[in-house]
Amino acid sequence: MVLSGYILLGFMGMEVISYCVHRWLFHGVLWKIHESHHTPNHRLFEMNDVFSFVFAGISMWLIMTGADTMFSSPAFGIGAGIALYGLLYFIIHDLFTHKRFMPFKSDNWFMKLVRRAHQRHHQDAGKKGHEPYGLFLFPYDRYPERKRNRQD
Repeated sequence: MVLSGYILLGFMGMEVISYCVHRWLFHGVLWKIHESHHTPNHRLFEMNDVFSFVFAGISMWLIMTGADTMFSSPAFGIGAGIALYGLLYFIIHDLFTHKRFMPFKSDNWFMKLVRRAHQRHHQDAGKKGHEPYGLFLFPYDRYPERKRNRQD
């Protein structure tokens, strides 16, 4: 497999892992940490951010492990895919959806769709939560932004 395939594998794998971890761990045994995200206090740092540091650490470790043979290394490519996922997560989830740090505005139909889906997840501040648990994996047909505007 070439580097781009490993990057795609890391990115897509991260979405599946994120979905599972969010649904069954964050809204389960790790709820006391994740709860800070569902009851935001508008601080720069919330306890839930610990999870981002863990995933970033895994990504950096994989990238460094495969750096010597980056173009043929599964570790480098998967780590880069995880990093790409983390970057998009930060932009779409933190900056655009939750307006943390420095609010980011966009009229992009896809970003609006993801924001709307994530807002559905936050309708209940309790542990039960709502679908969707993934950032990109959700039933797109349930949200009004699913149709692309001609202006986009």
